[in-house]
Amino acid sequence: MTVTIFQVAGLCCPAEEKLIRNGLKSIVEIESLEFNFINQEVTITHTLSDTNMIINAISKIGMVAVLKQGTQTQKSNGERINILQWVYVGIGGLLAVGAETYSYLYKNENSIIVMLLAFLAMVITGKDTFKKGILALKSFTLNINFLMMLAIIGAVIIGEWPEAATVTVLFALAELIEKYSLDKARNAITELMEIAPEEALVYVNKQWQTIPVSKVVIDDIIKVRPGDKIPVDGIVISGESAINQASITGEAVPVMKTVNDIVYAGTINGNGSFEFKVTANSENTLLAKIIHAVESAQSKKAPTQKFVDKFALYYTPFMVLVAIVVALIPPLFFHASFSVWFTKALVLLVIACPCALVISTPVTVVSGLASAARHGLLIKGGAYLEEGHKLRVISLDKTGTITQGKPTITDIVPFVEISDAELIQLAASLDVNSEHPIAQAIVQFHESEYNTRLLDVEQFSAIPGLGAKGLIGSIQYYIGNHRLAEQNNVCNSQIEQELNRLENTGKTVVMISTATNVLGIIAVSDSIRDTSFDAINALHNLGIKTVMLTGDNILTAKTIAQQLNVDEVHANLLPEDKLSMIDKLITKYGYVGMVGDGINDAPALAKSTIGFAMGSGGANIALETADVALVENNLTKIPQFILLSRKTFNTLIQNIALAIIIKLIFFILALCGSASLWMAVVADMGASMLVIFNGLRLLKMKLI
Repeated sequence: MTVTIFQVAGLCCPAEEKLIRNGLKSIVEIESLEFNFINQEVTITHTLSDTNMIINAISKIGMVAVLKQGTQTQKSNGERINILQWVYVGIGGLLAVGAETYSYLYKNENSIIVMLLAFLAMVITGKDTFKKGILALKSFTLNINFLMMLAIIGAVIIGEWPEAATVTVLFALAELIEKYSLDKARNAITELMEIAPEEALVYVNKQWQTIPVSKVVIDDIIKVRPGDKIPVDGIVISGESAINQASITGEAVPVMKTVNDIVYAGTINGNGSFEFKVTANSENTLLAKIIHAVESAQSKKAPTQKFVDKFALYYTPFMVLVAIVVALIPPLFFHASFSVWFTKALVLLVIACPCALVISTPVTVVSGLASAARHGLLIKGGAYLEEGHKLRVISLDKTGTITQGKPTITDIVPFVEISDAELIQLAASLDVNSEHPIAQAIVQFHESEYNTRLLDVEQFSAIPGLGAKGLIGSIQYYIGNHRLAEQNNVCNSQIEQELNRLENTGKTVVMISTATNVLGIIAVSDSIRDTSFDAINALHNLGIKTVMLTGDNILTAKTIAQQLNVDEVHANLLPEDKLSMIDKLITKYGYVGMVGDGINDAPALAKSTIGFAMGSGGANIALETADVALVENNLTKIPQFILLSRKTFNTLIQNIALAIIIKLIFFILALCGSASLWMAVVADMGASMLVIFNGLRLLKMKLI
């Protein structure tokens, strides 16, 4: 199977979707189609060797499709709508008003002047409507253009020329306003693309040269001057400056960056200058990942959108059937006026359009995704944004999530005839291949304090959730937590006493042993992130229960949990234990989030209702498994996500209710004879505008 993305100009509502589906249904090699109204894209899964067959089929229904180039969507703006279109609608409007005025003054709707003015208004503003309506008729597609064409022709047949002209103009105006409104939603995403500069000052051939960002490669050295935008991600190697990271992390206050700190593409340098080494090319920066994730997330329909699409599938044919019944039954069986009931039927045809209902969901979800991205939340699908409001429990890993993940060595306690330097050398030799934060801390401590040659380790293997082992010489050594030592039966009362002393102060202990005895203990301390205190407090204020899941010892875990006021603590957990705990929490509470950063957290992240990964420095497998990534490892993003999710869900419900209520009101008015065709068009246009702008309000939402 091949997946190809096409950009289709003018794809903005279900009317075009139905046309394309009917136009492509004869191509048996097509497996599935996914429509993205916001980006005007169709994703097609197929087995064709030549995509021109698809492009030609779409062109036959009057639309233009091109293969999407690269991973980014072209920026959209109001200029996409030609100024002449507004002029034509304006002229058509004046002609329609003229026809209506003349008809009212002279009480003659069928005079030559009225018909001429109305006809000119329909010709000027109704070209696209009739063209699309005829295409819909040819492909047996029941869409708004076909319904509007019927309504306009019907009004002419019964002599309602001013009404027909007014409806034509209003529908053309509604189409323009809807396109303009959707452009605003598109720009909420595509404006992110303009954040990063197009050029960079790079050290090439022993001199500084300005080159396109697309040609920058990993390990290049880039100079950033005061006020410059940072072109790609990297690590500072010299200099320092305050960086405005609001575009990526949502932080209002500039962050000081110095040697070894990470900088991101699209952020803005302050008054200092510095040089950094490139760690990601332009296609793999954090900004590029945010753009790609938000774009791809739009094609993953949220539950509400699936419901609305299914509802619209049955709603429109049902309303058309009702319109036919209304037009025929009263005149045929009750001797009622045909023109009166035919007019009511035409109004019902306009009401049958589900555009406001269908377009409200993607606009709202995309606005929410864009707002999340601006606040440092990378959400991988609209479903997660919508489901977030259901979360009742947030489970958090400790090391690297609640804490900084940068432990420091505090105590070295030998238990045999071995020096501190030898114990650290032994530990560093075993840990040099490990990515665990404590292992890295031991290796760095060895380099900075002793810097002796590391010992050769053979048959090294990690023991998930416990530690690692390896042969040095002919001796099997182990390095890991208390649980590993217990499994090897090498603990005694003296060791237990020392462990309790260290763990009671909130420290984490690592034990180095052979198969028969413990050689010594290394204690490390990891400071709590400042944001952890605010995050736990904010979660409690939102009514969310907090649970710590850690592989660390219970004493250390409880000490940290008490400082943070975490509701529940589970310690000494292996990866499978964390997975089991998530299962139990889901059984008890239903909807559970999990926050983690390491390989050990991946199973729990996958199992949870919504998995949150620490985005900066987190293990790749954790980032891939999680549903939401937290940029800059700021835990306050979790309550922000829940707040945004609740607001998004409420907005979705508001929009659906608005669209249905407005339809229902005009359905009743139409049957009572109190609604005219132009009123129905205004109502449909008004409903679309209401739900679109209500959804766009999420872009301006301020998160805690």
